[in-house]
Amino acid sequence: MGYTIDRDARCAVIGYGSWATALVKIILENETSVGWYIRNRDVLEHVKRYKTNPRYLRDVHFYTNNLKMSDDLDAVVREAEVIVLAVPSAFLKVTLEPLTEPLKDKFIISAIKGIIPGDYLTVAEYTNRTYDIPFDQIGIVTGPCHAEEVALERLSYLTMVCKEIGNARTLSEKLRTSYINVSCSTDIYGTEYAAVIKNIYAVAVGIAVGLGYGDNFLAVLISNAAMEMGRFLEGTYPAPRDINASAYLGDLLVTSYSQFSRNRTFGLMIGKGYSVKTAQIEMSMVAEGYYASECIHQINKRFGIDMPIAETVHRIVYENALPADAMRRLTKKLV
Repeated sequence: MGYTIDRDARCAVIGYGSWATALVKIILENETSVGWYIRNRDVLEHVKRYKTNPRYLRDVHFYTNNLKMSDDLDAVVREAEVIVLAVPSAFLKVTLEPLTEPLKDKFIISAIKGIIPGDYLTVAEYTNRTYDIPFDQIGIVTGPCHAEEVALERLSYLTMVCKEIGNARTLSEKLRTSYINVSCSTDIYGTEYAAVIKNIYAVAVGIAVGLGYGDNFLAVLISNAAMEMGRFLEGTYPAPRDINASAYLGDLLVTSYSQFSRNRTFGLMIGKGYSVKTAQIEMSMVAEGYYASECIHQINKRFGIDMPIAETVHRIVYENALPADAMRRLTKKLV
């Protein structure tokens, strides 16, 4: 075993959105000190003074004596051994831009269910290539877990993924609470790409709902999406994996059906007639499925995997295809 995480390794969360805020809440259940990088000075001062994030999950109150908060990225990274990245994929580069502190001795966890636009790399691939961090020092936290339900302490399930199962088990203890169950996996590639692709399918579901399709069709659409996801993972990186596990199918289901799903909401607005740009402006949070659609489209050019649902979403959001026409054509390709 190469890199081994100590049970007492200190954690720091990078980001202050809804998922970052939820992760800070979860980790604080098990740790006496957690670092938190909040680049927005107004948000930082509000959390320090009122013990809540003024923009996301405002009902979550923090015991700030256990929080080491700062808008100095180097200071936060320096004091931690485990760095949790929890910003939208489109903003990861700019978020890490001020960093001068070396990451070579850190363990990096991606909590980002997205792909780096333009680079067409997952966060694990990007940190490996950009910061020369070996994959045995990179982990993924994923699963069907909306931040809003974490805030309400509703029972949720996460999967901690590391190359070495021992590290996954150690990190899982930092996430396990009375309302969070954690399983472990070594399928870094499969779980990370599944977390990316399911956002595209949630956009497709939202478009279908906006166009007036009913539950019968949605069931067919989502079951076909699961099969399509399986084809992509098997075609790009064959490995022993159970696509029906919660990190794959479970995440797809909750993102497709939940009222909290920003990707479903994004698709819903498009189905109801909003332009892509207007829908993005109206939403206060990033829909990762928009960026994922272009990235998966470009990646699949190398493999030629049959992905009619993903390609339909791409035609709608990037090629200005009429949603009603594109969805009608898609219905002929589903089984």
